[in-house]
Amino acid sequence: MDNRIEWARKHDEVVRAVEELGFPGELGNQVARQLGSPKAMERMLAYLYNVKPQRAEMVVDEMLAICSDVDRWRDKKAAEEANARYNQILYYGLGGDEE
Repeated sequence: MDNRIEWARKHDEVVRAVEELGFPGELGNQVARQLGSPKAMERMLAYLYNVKPQRAEMVVDEMLAICSDVDRWRDKKAAEEANARYNQILYYGLGGDEE
């Protein structure tokens, strides 16, 4: 499935879920946009369907927690990649001088 189609479907589902809880659709729109990825929106949907938050602040808090987790994951992946490159340099050298 095209990622844009999947993103649009998840976006619409988040908006609907937020509206079904009695909040404005614009809140759902902003939450989905901040989350950014279908996978993050899936996590938010699980929260909305299972917890059924009573206040908008709870929805926003969960969105921020998910965004924080995603940022931490990206940072971890970047650090792992940098570490792998560093180890490669240690093992093979910089490659400029042939010994």
